[in-house]
Amino acid sequence: MAFVFNRERKRSMNKQELIDAVASESGMSKIAAEEAVNAVFETVSKTVAAGDAVQLIGFGSFGTGERAARTGRNPQTGETIEIAAAKTVKFTAGKAFKDAVNHS
Repeated sequence: MAFVFNRERKRSMNKQELIDAVASESGMSKIAAEEAVNAVFETVSKTVAAGDAVQLIGFGSFGTGERAARTGRNPQTGETIEIAAAKTVKFTAGKAFKDAVNHS
């Protein structure tokens, strides 16, 4: 079953629905589409984990960011706690992707 775009109801496309849609759009088998989707996810994950960015012109960029250490508060006890600095994953949408979303 291919993913049906329904503007009335907002929902999330899961991985299997993405694979089905890729197979349908490209004419490739579902097995080949699954291998392609998995390869893209794995490649993006490994590249970003290594500290490099992945730039897909027109779609967007995947990269890392830094979140500084900060002081937080335990909501149950009110106790002040230190929250360690951390790396974060960032996605910045490209112009064509933004335009497609804004004109849908």
